Amino acid sequence: MSKASSSPTKAAGSGSLEQFGYEQQLKRELTLKDLIVYGLLFMVIVAPFGIFGEVHVASDGMVPFVYLVGLIAMLFTAMSYAQMSRKFPIAGSVYAYVQRGINPHIGFFAGWLILIDYILIPALLYGFAGLWCHDLVPQVPVFAWILLFVVINTFITLRGIKFTAVVDWVFFALEIATVIIFVIIALKYILGPGAETTELTSPFSPIFDPGKINLSFIAAAASIACLSFLGFDGISTLAEETKNPEKTVGKATFLSLLFIGLIFIGSTWVAELAWGGKEPTSDFVETGFFQVVEEVGGQGLRLFVYLVVIIATAIPNAVAAQSAITRILFSMSRDKLMPSFMSKIHTKYATPHLTILFIGAFTMIAALIPAMQLVRFINFGGLSSFIVLNFTVFWYFFIKQKQRNTPMDWLKYLVCPWLGVLILGYVWTGFEGLTLVVGFSWLAIGIIVGAIRSKGFRETPEAFKNIGV
Repeated sequence: MSKASSSPTKAAGSGSLEQFGYEQQLKRELTLKDLIVYGLLFMVIVAPFGIFGEVHVASDGMVPFVYLVGLIAMLFTAMSYAQMSRKFPIAGSVYAYVQRGINPHIGFFAGWLILIDYILIPALLYGFAGLWCHDLVPQVPVFAWILLFVVINTFITLRGIKFTAVVDWVFFALEIATVIIFVIIALKYILGPGAETTELTSPFSPIFDPGKINLSFIAAAASIACLSFLGFDGISTLAEETKNPEKTVGKATFLSLLFIGLIFIGSTWVAELAWGGKEPTSDFVETGFFQVVEEVGGQGLRLFVYLVVIIATAIPNAVAAQSAITRILFSMSRDKLMPSFMSKIHTKYATPHLTILFIGAFTMIAALIPAMQLVRFINFGGLSSFIVLNFTVFWYFFIKQKQRNTPMDWLKYLVCPWLGVLILGYVWTGFEGLTLVVGFSWLAIGIIVGAIRSKGFRETPEAFKNIGV
């Protein structure tokens, strides 16, 4: 049995960890609603605002269609997460699922892949937020803004998962209110003078224009949109802090993805209608959505929305990412695959406090790396681990457990996971050469680390020995 670094906290509800060879160390305080809000904030409710112009140009004015394609594509992976979280309601996400679904050593490699995704997402967010804040207040250097956000978020994540959930609800209210305000003002504009200037052939053309849609267009849309939904998978990292995780984690994963998809589609549909099919300006790629906001609501609304995007990126989104990566490192550390300090739990707040401090310091430095280099690592790690996860569902349920007696079994354990593999595999093949180079270099490092920690892949984690897995 893996020993707790502090006295174990009694589980509230189901999801006993003893059956998996672990003791309960984290507090079970999160509900279904808390997890859904966490997932929505991780994917960023206002995320389309920052990239609307780029996606508009790439999709020829069909931004909501792009998000619809992405939603459908990622639902298959969400279903795979739901299947594995019901079977293995433990922290570690894809690391733990592949570890038990296929093999402990392959699970380490899956965890290593998702590790680079989660560990660099906060750095990327801090870098963007720091640049945006410096743009608003040039007197304050970028690094000062990064330091400020790191300190705030480290404090939030240190204080415990319940405190983090309360903070999440505050920012959820702010982001949802911003979307609602924009939609109301934009609809008023569309139904008023905006309706007279539109060049759209139909109000439905941004979401479905038969003249533009073909297989290559759908494939390109999937490539753009799949990356916009990264983050829903983070819900699974909080399984050991959730009440009734067998039922709650999978449901929250699926619902958060569905809800964020509807928000993305609805808000960008209204934005496209407000823009009215006009020719993009020279800086539309960078500021497209904010131009739409100013068109419908003036400079005051533009500044307000811009500030909300900065805050949403710098605090709740980064907090969600930091919470996820600390739980994965905690899970790997208690299996003795990461340094032992990462599994130490704070006696009062029941958080992996030393790991949280480590991640705060690491991301503060990594935030200074150019954004495109970070994106290459994040995209490779996230999509590669998703592909492995989908295959794991097929391998564990359909092959090992032989759950293939009903049509529903074939749908859940063969058709859906393989659709997830194929869709993500296609997106993965679109990576540029440098992304593949840095991605496989990271994987090579993981092979070396895994070989050292497992003594040549001969040893398995203690938890597996105790329960005979």
